[in-house]
Amino acid sequence: MSNTTDRQTYYAPKGGHPGQETLLTDRAMFTDAYAVIPRGTMRDIVTSALPFWTGTRVWVLSRPLSGFAETFSQYIVEVAPEGGSDRPETDPMAEGVIFVVEGEAVLTAEGKTYDLRAGSYAFLPPRTDWTIRNVSSEDVRFHWVRKAYEAVDGLDWPELFVTHESEIAPAAMPGTDGKWATTRFVDPSDLRHDMHVNIVTFQPGAVIPFAETHVMEHGLYVLQGKAVYRLNQDWVEVEAGDYMWLRAFCPQACYAGGPGPFRYLLYKDVNRHMKLHAASGFTAGAQGSFKAAAE
Repeated sequence: MSNTTDRQTYYAPKGGHPGQETLLTDRAMFTDAYAVIPRGTMRDIVTSALPFWTGTRVWVLSRPLSGFAETFSQYIVEVAPEGGSDRPETDPMAEGVIFVVEGEAVLTAEGKTYDLRAGSYAFLPPRTDWTIRNVSSEDVRFHWVRKAYEAVDGLDWPELFVTHESEIAPAAMPGTDGKWATTRFVDPSDLRHDMHVNIVTFQPGAVIPFAETHVMEHGLYVLQGKAVYRLNQDWVEVEAGDYMWLRAFCPQACYAGGPGPFRYLLYKDVNRHMKLHAASGFTAGAQGSFKAAAE
């Protein structure tokens, strides 16, 4: 149920269905502040298909939902051998991150070809011409995080890049002796980016020692290990393969349970003014920048 590459482990769902003798009791929950989607809910019956994809099924973990988390969607995509898409993204203003958790794929973007494997990370700006194919003999599984890019007048659009987790040195949280660290794929000072998708790692026994309460929406997919996670007023046990979906200002903290590291893939929206109007949020100048970039 997992894949190990460069000494890192990433959990990937396989689907299937439990037997009729299985108890209905589970950890799944949806509240007005957060949702927990345990790995046991990612079964065949809840997968979706996507336009212009072949040999592919998708677990939709989150989507924009009014009054909850409104900025992003996150999928786990499973592509069979010879499957994939030559027209994967149908929204021209969507930016995306692909993070591979199992198997191999070939990404072609803006005329260049990239071989992806477990731990590979690709950032795809809006208006990027890209395709993805599984040319191996085994299924490939990857996360696909999508967000409507918020252009800003005077800022260039971010550029396409492809890297691997093993190429990024984790940054330790100050005062934690390296027990709490973040693998940042984007420079936090690069304001062209309006979302970050990072990997957070806690060593056994490490904690977030306060209830983080902030404006950023989150998607947290547990790649490895287990922990007790504080979500709003509740402490919830989570393990590899579970997904947590947090709306803005939901208090959060965690205690890593061991015996190995606790690691998760984290989405958050960053680096933009708060929208004050119900419209798209683009200023006239930003709309002009978008038109110019699209031409």
